[in-house]
Amino acid sequence: MGGFPCKGGWRVNSHLDSELLRFFCSCSPKSRCCAQPYLKCFSSPAFFYQGSEKDVVTSVIKEYVKLESFIGQVLDEACFTKSLWKSLGYKFTDMLCVPERRLLEDSKNLPISASTNRSDRILLFDDVLVLIQGNSFQSFDLKLVWLDENCREKSAPGLYVLRVITPEETFFLSAKDPQMKAVWQWKLNQAVRQALNGKRDFPLWGKTGEGTEPPSCRFFTYLFRLEGKFKSASYEGEWHWGKPHGKGTLKWRDGRNHVGDFKEGLEHGFGICLVPRRSEDRYDCYKCHWYEGKMRGYGICEYGNDMVYKGYFKDNVRQGFGILENLSAEHPFKYTGQWENDKKNGYGVWEDKDRGERYIGTWLDDHKHGQGIVVTQSGVCYQRTFHADKMVGSGILLLEDDSVYEGNFTEDLTFVGKGKLSFANGFILEGTFTNKSGQGLQTHGILNTSNEQLDDRITKAQLGLEEFPVEKRWKGIYDQFLEFIHSGCKEETEESFMGFHIQTSKELRKSQEYLFCQRGTEDVSWKIEDILEEIVQHQGQESLQNYLEKALKSSLHPLGKLLKALTIAFQATYSGIGANRHLLTMAQEEVKYYAKKIWEFYQGLLHLALEQKGQLPAKCVDGDTSDQKACGVVLPLILPCFYPELFMLYMLYHEREDDLYCQGIVDLSLFPDIKLLEFLDVQKHLWPLKDLTLTTNQRRSLIKDKCFLSATECLQKLITTVDPREKLVILQKTYEEIESTVSRVVEKDYKLPMDDLLPLLMYVVSRAKIQHLGAEIHLIRDLMDPTNQGGLYDFLLTALESCYEHIQRMRLHQRETCQVPHSS
Repeated sequence: MGGFPCKGGWRVNSHLDSELLRFFCSCSPKSRCCAQPYLKCFSSPAFFYQGSEKDVVTSVIKEYVKLESFIGQVLDEACFTKSLWKSLGYKFTDMLCVPERRLLEDSKNLPISASTNRSDRILLFDDVLVLIQGNSFQSFDLKLVWLDENCREKSAPGLYVLRVITPEETFFLSAKDPQMKAVWQWKLNQAVRQALNGKRDFPLWGKTGEGTEPPSCRFFTYLFRLEGKFKSASYEGEWHWGKPHGKGTLKWRDGRNHVGDFKEGLEHGFGICLVPRRSEDRYDCYKCHWYEGKMRGYGICEYGNDMVYKGYFKDNVRQGFGILENLSAEHPFKYTGQWENDKKNGYGVWEDKDRGERYIGTWLDDHKHGQGIVVTQSGVCYQRTFHADKMVGSGILLLEDDSVYEGNFTEDLTFVGKGKLSFANGFILEGTFTNKSGQGLQTHGILNTSNEQLDDRITKAQLGLEEFPVEKRWKGIYDQFLEFIHSGCKEETEESFMGFHIQTSKELRKSQEYLFCQRGTEDVSWKIEDILEEIVQHQGQESLQNYLEKALKSSLHPLGKLLKALTIAFQATYSGIGANRHLLTMAQEEVKYYAKKIWEFYQGLLHLALEQKGQLPAKCVDGDTSDQKACGVVLPLILPCFYPELFMLYMLYHEREDDLYCQGIVDLSLFPDIKLLEFLDVQKHLWPLKDLTLTTNQRRSLIKDKCFLSATECLQKLITTVDPREKLVILQKTYEEIESTVSRVVEKDYKLPMDDLLPLLMYVVSRAKIQHLGAEIHLIRDLMDPTNQGGLYDFLLTALESCYEHIQRMRLHQRETCQVPHSS
């Protein structure tokens, strides 16, 4: 011990040697062995460059004293533990005796008792807390023990209580004086903290500089044993005060798994749950939001039998709006509509892909019940009353050849009993119908041949208007949004309403990707507090228009989410098989109602945002103004989402008129420009003859498609937009182009009177050759802003409608003229 390494060799210091020698000689042999690490530390060259020799010696001595204290504490615990093993019976020793386990405190030495009749003895080890009663004991892992000193439990007079919280049990420790309670509290807290850290304090308990209180939030794995919801389940994840809280994973022995968010011991927030099916080697996978241990809010369930449900849950059952689809090849179907108590209840649409049928109507406990419309792939459409999936009473059957039957009929559409059959040629057969095997359809009644043609009120009959009021359709979608607003748009309900778009942890996102859970790809953040802040800043007309356009395009915004759900419902009803002209009015009023509800919900969000800012919401406007806002502001923004299905219905509804119109256009297209102007009675001084540029060997009388070319090209743009406002603007520009051309011809400003406008507009319409012009006109008329009625736009639309009808009548007249000589 006389020499220490230093720069350039060994250095001998007799002063230090003598002091250390005297100190170490006074220690026990065991302590001297433990001091070797400190001698190495002392021999480090750093000690000889940082201070005087006396400071170095003092520092080493202090470290050694700490080591001696630590060793003394460890030896005392070892002796204490050894004595315990000798005093306990073999049964306890076999179960509790572990070589590395040390006893920290015993209630026999430091008296304290557990809850009444709970235990005779309490042992605190460095890893577990043990309660002994008679011949049995309970042990609690210290890593999952929480100590509450401020419990409000009423105790007997003269007792001081500590509450001990574990994952499945809570009990109380009672001391007779506050000092005893404080010691046990301190020792328990130190033991729990050291167990969580995985190492002992050095040199003594509580001398590490850390806080004395163990953390309340922890991460640990635990197997539930007692009766309860989680019995036999293993939980790995975050804990808070004895309960799963935060991110975690539950696994049961029967194969059930739940990965997701927990709150105060229950599933709360987004979670993914796998439930094995008993009879098959498959799983039901629930990707849903949970509230206080039960599914609530938007979710996706992928059942093991190839069915998928996307929609809302409440208290673990399907409730509200949802879509159930069977993806199997054997019996493919799709239901879109209302659910109640896990069953189809209320308004919904069922598509049977095998039969090529779609049912639109009401349901009761998974059965068609009440009024319903059935549309078939062949074009047949009927409306009946259903009772438990069976048709009852009479109904109306609309056949693909425009014949209409009113009365009773079977599921295979065979006429039975009294009824009335109206044929496409106007004949009406009314009587009793029978269908005997091998004899075909028979009837006993009266055939009326006096009608020349079938009434449009019958051939274009609109179904479902009285049976399904528009405000009662899709209540499940609106109710979810109302609940979200009425809750104050709280963050805890945001994810439930919005679906899977709110960000979660990276681990959970991986789980979702593994389980094929689709998430939004948008980068824009639409947090609810940002939405409410921004919505207040965009109340001006132009600013509001831009804000709503942006919000409705995003499925991350509540209004965008609402629009997406309504789009899905609309397509489920009117696309594909549902494209039937007898459903046009239903669809049209539905789109208008969507705009009205979206405006109402925007107003609800705005009022909530203003209230949270302490501002008074503006006074409610009257109903007419609200409807005008919905039609003028919202409808043009949402119409593109519904336009393909809606315009198809308009095309089917006006198919006959458009066919006549197209035939008339074909006939008029045969005329050269001059001949057509003459045929349409356009005054000659308005003819733009200068536009008829001639080429070699060409006569003016044979030139086509040169007059009013700019107006014609302008009108052709009518089919390039879906917005009725923009279509009306195009119509106005067409009118201005016609006026401009006429003014150029007469060489002065010329305002066209109605008598001059109609022939000229008819010329432009015939040259524009717009397909389905009748569908275009009626869509504009039905969906235009009510404020435009009676103005210039209304006048021009009426003029266009007159041209359309005149071209039809021209064709009808030609057809009748051709038929007269033939019949004679």
